[in-house]
Amino acid sequence: MALNYIWIAFFLVAFVIALIRLIFFGDTEIFSHLVNAIFSSSKSSVMDIALPLAGNMAFWLGIMNIGEKAGAINFLSRVVGPFFSRLFPEVPKNHPATGQVLMSFSANLLGLDNAATPLGLKAIGSLQELNPDKETASNAQIMYLVLLTSGLQLLPVTIIAQRAILNAKDPTDIFIPCIIATFVSAISGMLLVAIKQKINLWDRVIIGWLGGITCFIVLLVWFFTEHLTKGQIGQVSKVASNLMLFSIPVIFITGAIVKKVNVFESFIDGAKSGFETSVKIIPYLVAMLVGIAVFRACGALDYMNDGLRWVVTQLGLDTRFVDAMPVAYMKPLSGSGSKGMMIDIMKTHKPDSFPGRLGCIFNGSADTTFYIVALYFGSIGIKKSRYAIPAGLFADLAGIIAAIFVAYLFFG
Repeated sequence: MALNYIWIAFFLVAFVIALIRLIFFGDTEIFSHLVNAIFSSSKSSVMDIALPLAGNMAFWLGIMNIGEKAGAINFLSRVVGPFFSRLFPEVPKNHPATGQVLMSFSANLLGLDNAATPLGLKAIGSLQELNPDKETASNAQIMYLVLLTSGLQLLPVTIIAQRAILNAKDPTDIFIPCIIATFVSAISGMLLVAIKQKINLWDRVIIGWLGGITCFIVLLVWFFTEHLTKGQIGQVSKVASNLMLFSIPVIFITGAIVKKVNVFESFIDGAKSGFETSVKIIPYLVAMLVGIAVFRACGALDYMNDGLRWVVTQLGLDTRFVDAMPVAYMKPLSGSGSKGMMIDIMKTHKPDSFPGRLGCIFNGSADTTFYIVALYFGSIGIKKSRYAIPAGLFADLAGIIAAIFVAYLFFG
């Protein structure tokens, strides 16, 4: 229901604002902008997202099928089973969904966008097999999506690369702030959902795994900052992520050969569902991206920023962070939109300015909640998302607040 009301609000708010701009400010072009936004976004949602996704879906679902036949998914399930059985109590121990969820998280952690979405859709499909009510999101699916929308990523390669393109003095200086902000977002979302689902957070296994992950992140940050030069960080991140991406199919294929699996046939069997899934999600993509486009085209985001600036000024606080807030507004709505906002802010205020750096941290602190919910739930026919969106937005908000504090701490 939440997604229904939000989508309706996109159009009603856009219409009201556009009507005010036409009647009171004589803006005769505003409805033209809204109509153009509808046509352009509906086209791009199919041509630029759904169709390119079909190829990635076919390849990675084929690779995943090879991995399942080779036993790699079951192996991952056994390794993380103790932790996942507590965080996802509805999923049976050693179920293939556990390994698939882990593969999806791994791709997201490394910033492997092309692989992350197909692997994620495969994982949510497996969780759907365990869902007794096929039209209502299960507890496990909500926990999974909220963790995805937190955008936990260890290697913000694309953000670093964009800063380098715009001639930042130190493109990697946002590396640690991004990790801190996205980690806060992920932990906040997980804790909220765990409390809602009455999961025992004091369980020794959960505390041990979360403590271990936290230590790993701290050690990773320490290694990057103490043993690598500024120029090496971006290069190592790029090499590590691409090495991992290519290693996945090689490892799966090797395991399949050892198990004497017909690798090519297994790949074809898995890849067949890629195109079907891509076609199935088109209506959900069109609906969400068109709604976001008209909301943005009417100027609502600009008015939100102007209102925030006025409030911050009245409180006597520093207003520099407000210049970067459009990235925070757009991030839950659109990944490409938030990236465009980030680039625009860096061009306007310079990449090494406070807003320029904060915009990058915002972009790396969370993921596109509405897009992810529409895409993933749409692919399996979920109509009732329950509290998935509010919980995802809570994680986004925690990441935004953390990003602001971290930016002032590092660059204030």
